[in-house]
Amino acid sequence: MTTFIRLDSPRRPAAQVPAFALWQLGFRPFYLLASGFAALSIGLWALQYSGVLGSAYLQGPMWHAHEMLFGFTLAVVVGFLFTAGRNWSGRPTPTGMPLAALALLWVAGRILVITPFGWAAAIVNAAFPLVAAIALAIPFVASGNRRNYFFVGLLLLISGASLSVHLAELRVISMPGWLGIRLALDVVLFIMTVMAGRVIPMFTNNGVPGAGAVRHPALEQLALGSVLLLVVADALPLPGWVTVTLTAVCAIAHGARWMLWRPWKTLRVPIVWVLQAGYLWIPVHLALRCMAGIGWAPHSAATHALTAGAAGGLIIGMMTRTARGHTGRPLHADRADVACYLLILGGALIRVFGPLVAPSLTVPAVVGSAALWSAGFGLYAVRYWPVLTRARLDGQPG
Repeated sequence: MTTFIRLDSPRRPAAQVPAFALWQLGFRPFYLLASGFAALSIGLWALQYSGVLGSAYLQGPMWHAHEMLFGFTLAVVVGFLFTAGRNWSGRPTPTGMPLAALALLWVAGRILVITPFGWAAAIVNAAFPLVAAIALAIPFVASGNRRNYFFVGLLLLISGASLSVHLAELRVISMPGWLGIRLALDVVLFIMTVMAGRVIPMFTNNGVPGAGAVRHPALEQLALGSVLLLVVADALPLPGWVTVTLTAVCAIAHGARWMLWRPWKTLRVPIVWVLQAGYLWIPVHLALRCMAGIGWAPHSAATHALTAGAAGGLIIGMMTRTARGHTGRPLHADRADVACYLLILGGALIRVFGPLVAPSLTVPAVVGSAALWSAGFGLYAVRYWPVLTRARLDGQPG
């Protein structure tokens, strides 16, 4: 059954639905902040590399990893969870001044890591996911929405991982900072696999009549359970051969899961195929990570398959779909949306496979992929600024 969105429904009075709607729901500010930051990050990276930001607290690859994870990706996760959490619980999530304050906390974290003030950066960056977890827990507990309590726990884990990275950088603990990055990446991987399993089969069947995307309970348990075991393996850590074996099983499970969603039937529907393409990067990431564990591929290829490929693809797909759906617009990708998809996924392909195919071209591949990434998210920020800052077309709040 097809559901049509009425665009001519009576509008509510302007006093009830402000014309400037940026603070009406979580996805609005955080999608804009994340996309704008992604577009600017190549310039910040160039300033880091050239030494202009030589006094920055975080430097080089650590800054890049920290900001793409605890900056860009976490902003999108929080924006999405605040938006979906309202639907799941039937209770309000932060809006208005509380939402603006949380957005300001995120901005402060991005600024502080390029200053010499390490302790301030540590406190603010650990506080952002912690405060977001509390804000999400309030409606969940009030409504008894126990099914989604684990998202609160995952945000708390990300807060702890962020704090561990900073304490390692400040030489307070002897643990390497990269372990905190690794654990946070595992948590983000788990969030993506959970949400993808909930929405991609549904969106595929709704958007492509007769697609026949299905979920197999036993395979779902294996796919999600193996990711949780990876978190444990990285936290302990376990012997290398155990992690390699687990990663191989995980890759096979997620590849089989993706095939059950009938991705080949979505090629004519961009707003659906971009999510399918984004998810494909998860088994690719796991396969490359397995290969890296036995010395057949560089670890950076596996990492960027997860970040540039899976996170980039799923994020741009969900940002366009969520922005359209929650502002009363048709769930149809226009040319600008498709351009965003192609730029970001193209950048991921170049970043992951360019250095694998031609190691001598690593630098051009990195620069080229960064330029495509920035262009894709920059286009989104420009295209969706009026969408995310104005009231819904149907006059409803949110």
